[in-house]
Amino acid sequence: MALMVHLKTVAHLRGKGDKIAKVTFRGLSFYSRVAENCEEVAHFNETFRWPIASKLDGNEMLEIQVYNYSKVFSNRLIGTFCMVLQKVAEEGHLELTDTLTDDNNTSIKTNVTIEIRYQPMDGMVGVWSDGDFLDVPDDRDGTFSFETDSLLSGQSHGSGTAGKGVFSAMKLGKIKSSRDNHKKDEPAVLDMEDLDKKAMRLAGMLEPDTISLASVTAVTTDVSNKRSKPDIKMEPSSGRPVDYQISITVIEARQLIGLNMDPVVCVEIGDDKKYTSMKESTNCPYYNEYFVFDFHVPPHVMFDKIIKLSVIHSKNLLRSGTLVGTFKMDVGTVYFQPEHQFYHKWAILSDPDDITAGSKGYIKCDIAVVGKGDNIKTPHKANETDEDDIEGNLLLPEGIPAERQWARFYVKIFRAEGLPKMNTSIMANVKKAFIGENRDLVDPYVQVHFAGQKGKTSVQKSSYEPIWNEQIIFTELFPPLCKRIKVQIRDSDKVNDVAIGTHFIDLRKISNDGDKGFLPTMGPAWVNMYGSTRQYTLMDEHQDLNDGLGEGVSFRARLLLSVAVDILDTTSPEIISSTEVHVESVSNISESATGKIEEFFVFGSFLEATMIDRKTGDKPISFEITIGNYGNQIDGVSKPSSKKKKKDGENEEEESELIQNSSEDEADEDGDLVSVSSTPPMKPVITDRNYFHLPYFEKKPCIYIKSWWQDQRRRLYNSNMMDKIADKLEEGLNDVQEIIKTEKAFPERRLRGVLEELSIGCSRFVCLANKDVNQAGRTKLDRERLKSCMREMDSMGQQAKQIRTQVKKNTVRDKLKLVQNFLQKLRFLADEPQHSIPDVFIWMMNNNKRIAYARIPSKDILYSIVDEETGKDCGKVKAVFLKLPGKKGFGPAGWTVQAKLELYLWLGLNKQRKDFLCGLPNGFEEIKATKTGPGLHSMPPVGLVYDMKQVFQLRAHMYQARSLFAADSSGLSDPFARVFFSTHSQVTEVLSETLCPTWDQLLVFDDVELFGEASELRDDPPIIVVEIYDQDTVGKAEFIGRTFAKPTIKMCDEHYAPPRFPPQLEYFQIYRGNCTAGELLAAFELLQIGQGGRADLPPLEGPTDSERGPILPVPLGIRPVLSRYRIEVLFWGLRDLKRINLAQVDRPRVDIECAGRGVQSALIQNYKKNPNFSTLVKWFEVDLPENELLHPPLNIRVVDCRAFGRYILVGSHAVSSLRRFIYSAPDKTSNNWATAGDIVVNMDGDPPVRKMDTVVKLDAVSFSLKSDKDKKKKKKKKKGGMEEEDEPDESVLDWWSKYFASIETLKEILRAQEAAQAEAEEREDIEIAAETAGSKMKERGKEKKNSKDKRKGQAADGSERRPVKAKVDELVVYNKELESEYGNFEDWLHTFNLYRGKAGDDDEHALDDDRIVGRFKGSLCIYKLPVSEEITREAGFDPNMGMFQSIPHNDPVNVLVRVYVVRATDLHPADINGKADPYVVIKLGKSEVKDKENYISKQLNPVFGKSFDIEATFPMESMLTVSVYDWDLVGTDDLIGETKIDLENRFYSKFRVTCGISSSYSVHGYNSWRDPMKPSQILAKLCKDGKIDGPHYGPGGKVKVANRIFTAPTEIEDENGLKKQTEEHLALTVLNHWEEIPRVGCKLVPEHVETRPLLNPDKPGIEQGRIEMWVDMFPMDMPAPGPAIDISPRKPKRYELRVIIWNTDEVILEDDDYFTGEKSSDIFVRGWLKGQQEDKQDTDVHYHSLTGEGNFNWRFVFPFDYLMAEEKIVISKKESMFSWDETEYKIPPRLTLQVWDADHFSADDFLGAIELDLNRFPRGAKTAKQCTLDMIRNEQDLPTISIFKQKRVKGWWPFVARNENDEMELTGKVEAELHLVTAEEAEKSPVGLGRNEPDPLEKPNRPDTSLMWFLTPLKSIRYFIWHNYRWLILKVLGLILLLLMLGLFLYSIPGYLVKKMLGA
Repeated sequence: MALMVHLKTVAHLRGKGDKIAKVTFRGLSFYSRVAENCEEVAHFNETFRWPIASKLDGNEMLEIQVYNYSKVFSNRLIGTFCMVLQKVAEEGHLELTDTLTDDNNTSIKTNVTIEIRYQPMDGMVGVWSDGDFLDVPDDRDGTFSFETDSLLSGQSHGSGTAGKGVFSAMKLGKIKSSRDNHKKDEPAVLDMEDLDKKAMRLAGMLEPDTISLASVTAVTTDVSNKRSKPDIKMEPSSGRPVDYQISITVIEARQLIGLNMDPVVCVEIGDDKKYTSMKESTNCPYYNEYFVFDFHVPPHVMFDKIIKLSVIHSKNLLRSGTLVGTFKMDVGTVYFQPEHQFYHKWAILSDPDDITAGSKGYIKCDIAVVGKGDNIKTPHKANETDEDDIEGNLLLPEGIPAERQWARFYVKIFRAEGLPKMNTSIMANVKKAFIGENRDLVDPYVQVHFAGQKGKTSVQKSSYEPIWNEQIIFTELFPPLCKRIKVQIRDSDKVNDVAIGTHFIDLRKISNDGDKGFLPTMGPAWVNMYGSTRQYTLMDEHQDLNDGLGEGVSFRARLLLSVAVDILDTTSPEIISSTEVHVESVSNISESATGKIEEFFVFGSFLEATMIDRKTGDKPISFEITIGNYGNQIDGVSKPSSKKKKKDGENEEEESELIQNSSEDEADEDGDLVSVSSTPPMKPVITDRNYFHLPYFEKKPCIYIKSWWQDQRRRLYNSNMMDKIADKLEEGLNDVQEIIKTEKAFPERRLRGVLEELSIGCSRFVCLANKDVNQAGRTKLDRERLKSCMREMDSMGQQAKQIRTQVKKNTVRDKLKLVQNFLQKLRFLADEPQHSIPDVFIWMMNNNKRIAYARIPSKDILYSIVDEETGKDCGKVKAVFLKLPGKKGFGPAGWTVQAKLELYLWLGLNKQRKDFLCGLPNGFEEIKATKTGPGLHSMPPVGLVYDMKQVFQLRAHMYQARSLFAADSSGLSDPFARVFFSTHSQVTEVLSETLCPTWDQLLVFDDVELFGEASELRDDPPIIVVEIYDQDTVGKAEFIGRTFAKPTIKMCDEHYAPPRFPPQLEYFQIYRGNCTAGELLAAFELLQIGQGGRADLPPLEGPTDSERGPILPVPLGIRPVLSRYRIEVLFWGLRDLKRINLAQVDRPRVDIECAGRGVQSALIQNYKKNPNFSTLVKWFEVDLPENELLHPPLNIRVVDCRAFGRYILVGSHAVSSLRRFIYSAPDKTSNNWATAGDIVVNMDGDPPVRKMDTVVKLDAVSFSLKSDKDKKKKKKKKKGGMEEEDEPDESVLDWWSKYFASIETLKEILRAQEAAQAEAEEREDIEIAAETAGSKMKERGKEKKNSKDKRKGQAADGSERRPVKAKVDELVVYNKELESEYGNFEDWLHTFNLYRGKAGDDDEHALDDDRIVGRFKGSLCIYKLPVSEEITREAGFDPNMGMFQSIPHNDPVNVLVRVYVVRATDLHPADINGKADPYVVIKLGKSEVKDKENYISKQLNPVFGKSFDIEATFPMESMLTVSVYDWDLVGTDDLIGETKIDLENRFYSKFRVTCGISSSYSVHGYNSWRDPMKPSQILAKLCKDGKIDGPHYGPGGKVKVANRIFTAPTEIEDENGLKKQTEEHLALTVLNHWEEIPRVGCKLVPEHVETRPLLNPDKPGIEQGRIEMWVDMFPMDMPAPGPAIDISPRKPKRYELRVIIWNTDEVILEDDDYFTGEKSSDIFVRGWLKGQQEDKQDTDVHYHSLTGEGNFNWRFVFPFDYLMAEEKIVISKKESMFSWDETEYKIPPRLTLQVWDADHFSADDFLGAIELDLNRFPRGAKTAKQCTLDMIRNEQDLPTISIFKQKRVKGWWPFVARNENDEMELTGKVEAELHLVTAEEAEKSPVGLGRNEPDPLEKPNRPDTSLMWFLTPLKSIRYFIWHNYRWLILKVLGLILLLLMLGLFLYSIPGYLVKKMLGA
């Protein structure tokens, strides 16, 4: 649907002048072009179109306004014409002439003539491609300008074709023109309101909402009409291999299907397999085994690998075992989980051979994937009971249903075209000679990989255009946990098959899981494959590209395929139950199914080719552009022989065969177009030492290519619209971040503006996207994607509006995060999975060899009539940087530019071709090809000649750079900058040995010629490239980094005056490859040289500095304003200096330099003896810029003074930002200084809550976790609350009780926080004006009081929930290093790493650790002079120390260091068996403590529980290294990982880290005070050091410090239970709340355990495990501390479990009797407790039970060692006969009872089993009747008991087994009695096994049948026969008697009758 208005003329105008018209419909305005010098009539003759989404309403209005146009003043309205469109809506066409009305609504003479057409929705959709108006002479697409009266400003913005808001054009103060005609004589048109507003805005008068900052990204965000952004990042990052570590813990399996199995779990990733040990006779084995897989591959290869967990039953050396079930998931799914992991989740096993079966069991496991630099936070353990809830903790990503169904995935492969040749032509020629046939040199087939399976089609011999028509069918659970299908065309070869091209189909992009979603579907659609260049070589160096690694550098082929998914109904009988891959043939699809073939036209013009790498040689260079195989002259596909009729695509092209391979001398039959795809070769000219350029000057070569593709532009259009919205959003967000970063005002306004734009963009998308709906070739995916994109965009627009109302100053950051999610979603939606037109490649050719390339997605240059749909680079000049193909582009080779092109590209339908030149800079004439022909007028040009040339002077003000890479081995660089502009380049001077050069140099480029119209250049200057190099004395300068900039332009008719001139210095981000390499501070201006020559330009000052020679400095208006600062330096000492050239550093000195001034430290006379400086503070004065952001870096260098006055550089450090060292005077007015009255700190007095207050403290510490949502470390199954119930006695509590209680508390708090956070997030989503969410992020300080109350409340519920908690005193468990909690303890002493050596080439600065050669300790303080007098007048001010008052002296100190190592978790396995034998090594200075003899065998989670004492002298020995080594019997021990702790910073920190302050004070027991100083002494010392008043202890348990009053109890119990008065509780309360004290208060470090990651230098950045520990330090000049706390691991307690099996009942009967066929069973019961069956015990056999009843009275006795806290049984045993020592296992206490049927000759038959977890098992039934299957089925719902609490239990329990259908069935019942005794009790009252002494059980009363029948046959007969058949026997006997009687009767009756008859 569309409305078109043809504006013809405006007549009867008054006066002469320029006129312009504005046409508005539905709020969307178009401007006409300017009609110049009209007298009476203005001829506009222009058409405007509005694509409309809803039907035209008869009441809608069309408005036309005519203005007098003025370049200088605002346009003056002549008159307005309005009409109601009722007639148009009815008739569809209308022509009329009518008069205008003026402001007062009176009619004036002037009239307007227009023609209106409206095309309603009647199925004619093609209007946009070939509508009625294509022949209108001067057609122009209207540029849509939205008139939003939004806060974006009340004028129409976005009038530029780029569709970017006006304010982005403002970035560098340029003005956009909205012209896009290619008529030469039209000046730029701009609504004059715009100009005024712009000028005002620049002068800073308008709201800053609309101002976009000139930021680091200046050049990348500024987009104007005719130029598009360059891409900054050069190096391809995708193909580079990275380190990954996948760790999988298999914990246990449950509900495995099968009887009495011996399961093993196999973990398989890619081709690596690892197995757990085998567990016997159980279907719920417990493993707890940890596996680690290391990979070094590119990311997407890693993420496509499949993790497969399978359970195998009875595997041994000889047989591979039978598969029970498998679970598959790709690595990417795990990596994209929160924290990159699944933790304690249950994987559902399914049987791949039987899809009808359902679940085969569950495996509980942890899976984590760590890339380099990711650190995994292990979550806190949830309560054990939560985890037994299998259904709630399935191993599935969020949003995937627990019940996944089986589905068939159909991948249909139809055909391919455009394949390259994959064989040498020599062979072909031989064949041709022999056989005489010429064949295509490729034998293709397609291979599809999905979910670890692969299928392939048949091979089509010798065909460049193979047709397969086959489908490959995968059967997989849906939704699948594997994200991508890999489709690969391969060439079949006798030796080895190679890939021709690879395509990945991402299932997330072809399906939608929402409630209105759709199953994966795709196509039939063509996919394009890219890879290496097409010429065939035997050893292709870029073969990886064809396998899909890295960015393809050339088109390889395209493949027609489709994907469909069918959910299976597994109940239907005819289903094939296996998941094997099937291949079937399918019918062909019609030619038009993929769309109508259209002729496309690509035009390109090379405006400039510069920066060509000199390595390419000076042979002539040409550029070739290809799209698919069109335009490829070297290695396109050979022409098919004329015998075959050519089929190109699906379209019979009658015209000629040129289409596939068009060379320049062939022409189409219609004579109008020959493709010219490469520029004429040209010899390059030298620019400078590194680069050439091509001398194009005013002649610009052009190329054009015709190609034929299916017309699927709609896909690309929708994609383009979303991309543009996303680009705009990204630019806006960058601005907001920049405003926040530079602390400018009003970031919230800018964010509101961004959201406004986003919501407008979304609504535009929704009205534009719904076009071309019935076009040919639309697939189901197109329709569904359109629906879902429109839904998503619509909701995003709504959300944006909603968020906009919530943006306030304090919520900006939160909302910014939310909006960033929009950006990701937009980018995801914009990526179109079904390709249409292949990408365009630009190759630089030299000597017919391909050197370097650039790849441009075709959608970016695709033309559309609707502006939003046009590609972002279509019809624009783009700076394109060519790069080397494939792996050649990795590393340093990828950093250098191969060539920089200024390139203009246009791609569109051939019939829309007339506009293809309109975006070029004006002022050219076309050069046509020399051939004449009929259609010459429409031929595109082969070259352009510019007759308009402007001359400019470029001034580059190069001020300084900072944070550059170190390029020399000294760790510094000798940097200089090289500035390129057009074909010119200049360099700054070289500054030696610095990473932060201040060049302060002006580079002047004279007579720079630029071609094109002056006004255009003003809007669109070319970009400037700045490269920074390191000068080497020999060899070539080394590349450090590159950045781009745009100059500010002054035309000769403008004034050099504010606001635009002089330009401001700005920071530009420097990149090297993909990583940032520093920042450049510079400004660039381009000044037009007019008729008056250079004399008219603003004058340049001469060189001012005589020493620097003829170097011009940056002029005054541009260089920053300086003021006088003083920099004080605290020199403390140097640490860990490494050797330099094998010589040790002996007499080091530190030189500090900033902005050309500096100071030197005192010389350290003997580094070995004392590495500290003798003079602590020195200062120097320097002139620094007023603007803190422009402060230069400060350089720290350490030199070693050798004999004869030689100096050697040891290392250096650049402090890039001085802001954190700027001194700010304490604010006396703040509440901390309020001395008005005393403040009572709210401490509740009653002890229980005070106890809870310690819990509160814990919360205060873990407060910071809230933001990271840190999860707790892996804590093994520990229950803090357990012991207290069992052992209320104080004497039983030990340090571990405290530790476990603390972990419980930490978990509870984390859980509460997570819940609170989730709640807050929900609330935020629901409430619109929710300011509540802000509270959770507020600073701690302001909220201390109320948050404390909140916490108290929280803690109080905690105490209600678990009353046991209050008994145990607690410490704080940090799940990270202490340093990260307390800012590295750099409260006044900072550590600066000294670097030396080159910076690594790697993406990350990973290798920087290797460059560290030592550390300088000290600090800086910067303040403006003069300093205020108040400070210097304070009492005790030492002028020598400057601002560093009250700093301790740095003389050597002797310290006793006590290191407590609690335990390590998740160590990286070091031995082949996947385990390690860890022990601890502690190094401090020269002393080393090895705990080798106490290694812990085969354990990855060892509990060390050790403390080590070391005496040390600071500063010489201050770096403590705690390492965990793996013990080996032979060979050296391997380092698993280590952690380093700087003790000196801790020792001197004001946080008082020497000995943590416990939460309560006691003099004895497990919590006794361990510091030699009592709390009162510590408090007194702190008050004295801080110069504060106190402490004053008052009556009634009060103490006053400064003006704060604290209350606390004052009594203490000693070991004899006597109460004494003490002040220690009071003092401790103050210490625990020291942060409340004004001025000096800070949080003192509590008693704690810290968790530190273990790292291994060989595997940088990847955690090798964690260690929990803490360090106490005691100065030797103080009283000696007491003995170390005993934290040795708890010994397991010895128990004995006595199980009496009394009876069984209803046991199923297995045997048939030989003689009688009677069912019976010979029952016995087997039981065991420990993991394996080695301690199994059997009862005797109850033979021949005929009813399933068995009587035993048999006792089992199981001794075991048990850890109460962890609820685990501890077993020590040798793993195998070859093991050196015993290994300790921890397993849950589970008693297994089984019932068996004994057989004499065959194996016994297993009948059923029950497993009881001794901590929680169902209570036994009172009678056999009440014992049912429900006791097991509904275990969760039934009350459970623990044998450890009950001690003695008796009852009936059911035996169960699974039948063939995997249902549980009852197979018997057992009456048993469980009795638990401790080892001591067992010794006192021993019992015998079975029925033996002592305490024998009586014999069971068994019926006699159980005797053997062959011993007493008669008895047996009596039993068997009589017992069972007595009624039968009696009946038979009765019958026999009856028959006998009858026989006798019959026998005797004749005689009797005779007798009677004869009367005898």
